[in-house]
Amino acid sequence: MMMQGVPRGLVQAFVILIAGYTIMVDPGVGNGKRRSAVPGWDDLHTDFISRLQATGAAPGEVDYVVDTHLHFDHVGWHTELVDGAWQPTFPTARYVMSAGEFGYWQSKPDNEIADQHAGFTDSVLPIYEAGLVDLVNDDHVVIDGVRFMPTPGHTPHHVSVLIESGGQSAVITGDVAHHPCQLAHPDWASTSDFDPDLARTSRMRLVERFADSDTLIIGSHYSDPVAGRIQRAGTSFRLVSVQD
Repeated sequence: MMMQGVPRGLVQAFVILIAGYTIMVDPGVGNGKRRSAVPGWDDLHTDFISRLQATGAAPGEVDYVVDTHLHFDHVGWHTELVDGAWQPTFPTARYVMSAGEFGYWQSKPDNEIADQHAGFTDSVLPIYEAGLVDLVNDDHVVIDGVRFMPTPGHTPHHVSVLIESGGQSAVITGDVAHHPCQLAHPDWASTSDFDPDLARTSRMRLVERFADSDTLIIGSHYSDPVAGRIQRAGTSFRLVSVQD
């Protein structure tokens, strides 16, 4: 489908309140970050922090910042510009990320666009150098009830986040599926996938695992409805809103 005008992308961060902990998942593009690949994300000046505080999750009260992967639109709010230097936005949090994912970006791969390298430089390295980063396995348990679920392919060590509490469960997808159409058609790839075949395999495994279950699927880039449950529809699948 062809669209006229400036392309737009929906980027969402998530806050998990569980067992007395406050966990931030994928804190978005960030303010003041120079990005040329998506003009709408370049040098943003948003009220993200004040809106975050309004939810009761002030930056100084966040215990963990969890990354599904290290693309620039998922790590931007790791840091903010203070007196000309990038400083941790969540100064008392532990920033939890895949060791393999960190190592990939630290190696400065030639096949990645400049914005991805810039995101690592201004949003990941400052918190690493500040000693706030926990480099973990791809199946890491953040705390009881919140753990990584490996879904590689979009990036080499992409993970989704599985939440289990009170007999209920939810999955924050990250970019294993950018749009619900990829749940209906798991073979549909994204042009930004590092390994499209591996991403398809991860997507199919997620769909098969959670189809016809009560697990809530929460899309990092989905527009309303952001969350739903996967249902089988003949030989295919669909995401059904919890409001339906």
